[in-house]
This record gives sequence, C-alpha cells and structure tokens, in this order.
Amino acid sequence: MLRYTVKRLLQLAVALLGLTLLLFAWFKALPGGPENRMLPDNATDQQREALRQALGLDEPIWSQYGEFLSRLVHLDFGSSLSSGRPVATELADRLPATIELSLAAMVIAIGIGIPLGYLAARKRGSWLDFGAVSGSLVGICIPVFFLAAMLKVVFAQELAWLPTAFRLSPGLDYTEVTGLRVLDGIITGELDVAWDAFLHLVLPAIALASIPLAVITRITRASVLEVVGEDYVRTADAKGLKPQTIRGRHVMKNAMLPVVTVIGLLLGSLFSGAVLTESVFAFGGVGSFIYQATTERDYPALMGFILIIAVFYVVLNLIVDLSYGFLDPRVRVRS
Repeated sequence: MLRYTVKRLLQLAVALLGLTLLLFAWFKALPGGPENRMLPDNATDQQREALRQALGLDEPIWSQYGEFLSRLVHLDFGSSLSSGRPVATELADRLPATIELSLAAMVIAIGIGIPLGYLAARKRGSWLDFGAVSGSLVGICIPVFFLAAMLKVVFAQELAWLPTAFRLSPGLDYTEVTGLRVLDGIITGELDVAWDAFLHLVLPAIALASIPLAVITRITRASVLEVVGEDYVRTADAKGLKPQTIRGRHVMKNAMLPVVTVIGLLLGSLFSGAVLTESVFAFGGVGSFIYQATTERDYPALMGFILIIAVFYVVLNLIVDLSYGFLDPRVRVRS
C-alpha cells in the first residue's frame, strides 16, 4: 500500500507542476502584458516600467518562472486588485465558508443519493425507481442559481421558515475556532450559534446539493444493477449466504468503485457551483469573492483561486485512488 501511495503522490506532483506552467503561460499571455491589466489606462510609461521591474518581468523567462514557483510555494499570490489585501489573506478568510457549504451539500447528496440509488435498483421498475430516475433528471436540468433563488423566495421570504442570507444572524456573538461556524458553535458550547449557523446553511446547501444528488443517485443505481447481475453475487446467493451479507460484502462494496470516483469529482466541482449559490444567499465565501474578481479582472485573485482548486482536486484524487485500493485490492496489485 505504501508503494501505491508514493506512486500516486509522484503523479499528482507532476500534475501540479504542469498546472503551474499553464498558469505562468496564461499570466504572460495577458493582452498587453500583465502590467497593463494591473494599472489604469492613463498610467505613464515610467509607471509601467516600474511595475515590470517590481514583478520581475524584465528578467529571463526561466528566472521569472522560478520566481513564480517560489511565490506559489510560499502562498504569495500577490495583492487583490479589488480589495488591495493579499490574495492569500482573502482566501483564508473566505475559504472556511465555502468548505462548510460544500461539505454540507455533499453530506446531503451522499446521505440521500446512495440509499436512494440502491433502493431504486432493488425495486427496479417500481414507482420508487421511476420517481428516483425522474427526480434525478429534474435535479440535473435545473440550474443551481435558479433553484437557489426559488428556495430563497419560497422558504425564506414567503414562508419565513429559514433565513434569507448571510452565515449568522446580525448581532449574534461568535467565537471563531476553525471558521466552520456550525462546528465552532459545538466546540465552544455556543449551541445557539451552531443552530443559527445550521439554519443559515440549509437552503444554500440544498441548492448546491441538487446536481451532485442527482448524479450520485443515477450512478449508484446503475452500478448496483450491474453488480447484482455478476456471477459471484449469484454464486453467493446459491450458497445460502444471508441477504445482508450479500448486499454488504458483495454488492455494495463492488458497486461503490464508480460512485467513489464520481463523489471525488463532484466535491471538487462544488466550488464552481458555490460561486452562484453564495451570491444568491450573500454567504460570504470564496465563490462571491471570485465572482467579484472575475467581473473586475482581478487576475492575482483568480490565479490564487485556480491553484487552490487544483490542490483541492489533487488531494481528492489521491483520496479516491487510496479508497480504490481499499475497496478493491486488485487495484494495488495492478499498479
């Protein structure tokens, strides 16, 4: 298992290095040079030249790339053109909100999608199966921002069951530990804060979970149907094994291989969906910050965000690969 893990780490390190090359090339290819995007239109030639020297753009290309890598390793993405604050600081302040929202959405998607997909496969052709398949199609087709807006109008504004925006109610005292406010409220014993943060999390998490829930349901259903028809499942049934043993040891463990892959990819893609969801609910996470950076052409912020997402994807892929080795030892042998 150690050799398998080391091999995967080396592959992912190469992938990250390739991404830094693409980011560096993108930064260099900005129309008119990056200095023209970081200065006003009426900037003088002296100001542009001073900025080029400050950015090291007058150095040889290999030296610029080395400096670029050094800054990335130290999480120095420069300063945001929108706020003037370091990009790393902006991301550190906002990332916990996006992580909390993404984790809540994935808990909903996994907690409902896997059991629903399994039951739909077990009851193939029933009303449950028809409802699960139809519901998953609807979930995939509805745009996240539209669903988020509808949930906000119905459950927050019309019925007033849940808050309309923000992560906490105004004026509520809060002790920060991890930045995940539900967890922090539990850790510090501020259960009123944990409950209030949970209520603020419900609607955006449901909106963000809609597409992952639909995908996980369909993949689980298809995977279970495929595994149930395998010879080893029929052999286990013929031997008289208990149904719960067959379902747990032979069906679900093997059916989880494609599901785990999809979950890893979906968790990374939730960040892109969070951009729109956070904007609708004024959630104050990375999504809303990147939306502002995109509209204002804040390239240092976008570069920092792209690298963070890439690292996140790399870690998720590593976890997926390791989980493959756990679920199916043959993967380790072949690797």
